Amino acid sequence: MRIVVSEFLSQDGVIDPECGDGCDRWTARWHNREIDEHKTDELFAADALLVGRVTYQALAAVWPSMPDEDSFATRMNGIAKFVVSSTLKTVEWNNSHLLSGGVIDAVTALKRRPGGDLLVGGSATLVRALARHGLVDLYRFTVYPVVLGSGERLFDSQRVDLSLVGHRSTSTGVLLTTYQPVSAIEERVA
Repeated sequence: MRIVVSEFLSQDGVIDPECGDGCDRWTARWHNREIDEHKTDELFAADALLVGRVTYQALAAVWPSMPDEDSFATRMNGIAKFVVSSTLKTVEWNNSHLLSGGVIDAVTALKRRPGGDLLVGGSATLVRALARHGLVDLYRFTVYPVVLGSGERLFDSQRVDLSLVGHRSTSTGVLLTTYQPVSAIEERVA
């Protein structure tokens, strides 16, 4: 399986803004069908999700009761979910599996399995750890035309060299970009 990180980013790299109440939908102004189709294609290409505790708890609180539009909710509820946590003892959302202990070893073992994508969304702490260990195969950034100024950045002080392998702009100015880590490209050439 390959690990694909998919994140919503502001122009200044923020994934989680610090703006108080009413800011949980900071992407809504630019949302459109093109983005829905992109996220649907991404989810249906994946064989499993890989998430950290905070993202898992947020998803598990919403998706089991979500109306099913275009089978997206059915897919979210049915897909295998691997949860990285040092504090959770159980995971109850359908088809969820807890990874604890040596997380990097557990994720490396998941990568060795045959199959499609192992999709990571949100989960910034997990993404940074995966990047540090060279486990990410592809980054997909949905970049919104806004500078948020403050908040959690995906790579705050960590350098990650990337090579652009695909991009397009939506009708609302959102960029859908795909990058490979340069280290992965260098390994294929060597």
